[in-house]
Amino acid sequence: MAYLSMGEAHRRITDYLNRFSDAVSSQDGASLSLLLSLSSNAPSLLSLADALNLFQDTSRVIKQSDKYSQYTEIFIHLFRSLQTYRLGNLSDAYQAFEKSANAFIQEFRNWESASAWALEALYVVAYEIRVLAERVDRELASNGKSPEKLKAAGSFLMKMFGILAGKGPKRVGALYVTCQLFKIYFKLGTVHLCRSVIRSIETARIFDFEEFPKRDKVTYMYYTGRLEVFNENFPAADHKLSYALMHCNPHREANIRMILKYLIPVKLSMGILPKDWLLEKYNLVEYRDVVQALKRGDLRLLRHALQEHEDRFLRSGVYLVLEKLELQVYQRLVKKIYIIQKQKDPNKAHQVKLEVIVKALKWLQMDMDVDEVECIMAILIYKNLVKGYFAHKSKVVVLSKQDPFPKLNGKPVDS
Repeated sequence: MAYLSMGEAHRRITDYLNRFSDAVSSQDGASLSLLLSLSSNAPSLLSLADALNLFQDTSRVIKQSDKYSQYTEIFIHLFRSLQTYRLGNLSDAYQAFEKSANAFIQEFRNWESASAWALEALYVVAYEIRVLAERVDRELASNGKSPEKLKAAGSFLMKMFGILAGKGPKRVGALYVTCQLFKIYFKLGTVHLCRSVIRSIETARIFDFEEFPKRDKVTYMYYTGRLEVFNENFPAADHKLSYALMHCNPHREANIRMILKYLIPVKLSMGILPKDWLLEKYNLVEYRDVVQALKRGDLRLLRHALQEHEDRFLRSGVYLVLEKLELQVYQRLVKKIYIIQKQKDPNKAHQVKLEVIVKALKWLQMDMDVDEVECIMAILIYKNLVKGYFAHKSKVVVLSKQDPFPKLNGKPVDS
């Protein structure tokens, strides 16, 4: 670090104080947000941190002017956070930033109630709280200690949500804070905590979903869509994830990929297969063999794909969704047998011997006996994937002569 005089340090501190006070007095939310973005590593904030670590008596500078002193609680803790952040002490930086953030939201309540000018700055505070907490918890975990800050950040953001959830123009900020909460709950594995926030957004009459910013609506639909995937409510998951995809910025390919990672399994469960170019474009090739297995009726290929990408599918939470595609694969296999028989003898095509299915599976290196195949066929008939009945004595499935293999038509297989 270059030599820094005491006078220059004092100048940097007073310059920051002036910029903060001016941003508030002129209701300049954009400028104010830049002054709070700790993790941005902006040169101006890093140079301020260097000044703070040299100039020890910052409280005197803050209190020497009424212009600054009204924000004493914000400044004292924010400066402490900047100092410790610059020195690499993330835990102390988080503690101090949370105290500053508490003071900030108290001031936020007092600022022009009819205006949402400070929302952008509040968004930065919410984001910084979450990101700092994540970094501290990673550091604690790597040192063998119990991570705890992300949980504390969730509690703080719930308090912030409560402030925004009332009437007035500030309520549009509630969805941004909700999305930050979702990120915390998904990270902690406490997704059940999302329910109370979702109820507030979706049932409260003060909220009109379409009045929220597009960015926040996309994020909200992405996370609530994921929740519906976990609950196996595929029509709702399809609606929410499709909304997120349709309204996502087309230039944000990483975000599109995140949405597709969940939307594709949902679509597959409803009998809708993605094009190969889509999987290539968004680097989702782990689904390629799953799609091919569904097209071919190849149970071995499906199981191989699930085994090969097991860790990835488990981390995403879609493994069980993909595993249930086996029924569709069996349906496709029986349909292929039916088509082959129809070419040979159209009059008897609707009579499929269980032994033929056993041989087809054996050719795919899947060893099953007739009783196992009979059980699978019973499930296919029950789930309305196959129309027909059993002739038990002759061990034959008699298929309906009209539409023996009903299409899902965008509906999931009945549970």
